[in-house]
Amino acid sequence: MFKMAQVFVYGTLKSGQPNNYRMLDAANGKAKLLARSRTVDSYPLVIATQYNIPFLLNVPGKGHRVQGEIYSVDEKMLNFLDWLEVCPQQYQRTLVKLEVDEWVGEGENNPKAGSIVEVFVYSTTTYKPEWLQNPTYENYNYKGDHGLEYIRREDRSTK
Repeated sequence: MFKMAQVFVYGTLKSGQPNNYRMLDAANGKAKLLARSRTVDSYPLVIATQYNIPFLLNVPGKGHRVQGEIYSVDEKMLNFLDWLEVCPQQYQRTLVKLEVDEWVGEGENNPKAGSIVEVFVYSTTTYKPEWLQNPTYENYNYKGDHGLEYIRREDRSTK
């Protein structure tokens, strides 16, 4: 029996962002928002490619303590996320330490604000070296003042 996994999302899968509907679609599996949190270590969160995709570069110690959300997901959703994130070619699913800002999930023995938890994250080591020169962000928002509009997968040309 598969135990529910916990995944940290920091980009287009967060609440209010263009791909959050994928987390809510039961056809993809089950996902439940548990907490708002931030990485314990700093990481470069950059926006890259012609599609303006947010990438968390697996380079601890650079960038910012990145803000995001923790979701509890079932095996079907985890497999869907692996597919969506083109894992392991584009992103790699690894463990990351997070500091809980606010736990919103229900249940007993929930971590308090300031607690440290370790969950899965989709970060990348397969980035182009010049991405390290891109501006880094603490909190991704597709409508941010960066002016880089995210191009949804279904809107990308097939060239």
